[in-house]
Amino acid sequence: MTLDLSDPAFWARPMAEREEAFDQLRALDRPAFFEEMEISFAPRGPGYHALVRHADILEASRNPEVFSSGQGGATNIPDMPPEFTEYFGSMINMDDPRHARLRRIVSRAFTPKMIKQFELDVQAEAARIVAGLQSGDDFVLKAASRLPLKIICDMMGIGEESYDFVFERSNFILGGFDPEYTGGNLEDLATRLLAAGMELQELVQRLASAEPRGLTAALVNANIDGERLTMQELGSFFILLVIAGNETTRNAISYGLRLLTRNPAQRALLLEDLDGRLPGAVEEIVRLASPVNFMRRKVTRDFTMNGNLYREGEKVVLFYWAANRDPSVFASPYSFDILRNPNPHVGYGGPGPHFCLGAHLARREITVLFRELLTRLPHIEGGKPDRLHSSFINGIKHMQCTF
Repeated sequence: MTLDLSDPAFWARPMAEREEAFDQLRALDRPAFFEEMEISFAPRGPGYHALVRHADILEASRNPEVFSSGQGGATNIPDMPPEFTEYFGSMINMDDPRHARLRRIVSRAFTPKMIKQFELDVQAEAARIVAGLQSGDDFVLKAASRLPLKIICDMMGIGEESYDFVFERSNFILGGFDPEYTGGNLEDLATRLLAAGMELQELVQRLASAEPRGLTAALVNANIDGERLTMQELGSFFILLVIAGNETTRNAISYGLRLLTRNPAQRALLLEDLDGRLPGAVEEIVRLASPVNFMRRKVTRDFTMNGNLYREGEKVVLFYWAANRDPSVFASPYSFDILRNPNPHVGYGGPGPHFCLGAHLARREITVLFRELLTRLPHIEGGKPDRLHSSFINGIKHMQCTF
């Protein structure tokens, strides 16, 4: 099997082949090096080291001053062109002190107390979703995507009339090379990505300039030591929130149903004590779903990590999906085990300043929906998933449910 993580075709291969490929990479003496692919809207870079072991992901995450997120962007392997940063340059693509400033402002409006206000909304929406689900429905469209989309939009004060607009733009931004979203046309992909980003940014900026509500109002009015978010920062954060809080949670929910379908003994174990075992099941779902495949870093100085030397200016790519299947950390790593303890997965990123700000909300949404789903429809099953063709997001586009 030809193994090239930069080849879009690799990410369309069957999951068993992906598992085999990363097993081979973890077995190497040092991280493999890959050339970067050519894309129309960014210069071809020098290549990258693929970090696939759990220990490497942890160490790189704990040293953000060495492994930079802000030099060319963290969410893409090629260096991000300057015009992209206006829309996709939020704090996930920044280093301290700018990252710390922005996260400090955003965190004040994203506290557990703030999220607690939406607890009843999450429960009510989950109940509506499950009550309206029909056997034969596309579970991704009718259930998994609806809950996080509504909660994120409601948090930002965005009305129901804009849900489809937000959903379609975020799908396109994270569509990767999937022909369902690109139409098979990659020539003007950069133009269309920028247009989608601009439309999402304009939506939240119009709201902020008129009658901001919810989290938008809190962000607009946040003042930390005299600092406020600019309108551009607000727009970029909204795009990050939509992508990180909507797409990733929906994929964890979709994978969760598929995992329960393929592991009936684990489902039975969960149903024996739903409230007691659901938190562990959610963590195991996130581990195996690993909705974000990777983040990229650039090395700021020569640095030796776990016996391997990385040179200033080199790129490393942190493959969370692979780290979450590292047999040196997880016994029977491909098995779905809702009682797995400990479960030090990196499904929300590694330790350090870039750990997912919305991890608490994501856990709540996944927990509430599965509690509702397994209480009302304990025998629901998810069919063969139609996977997203993307190197960045481990996604499911469509999956029929039956009960």
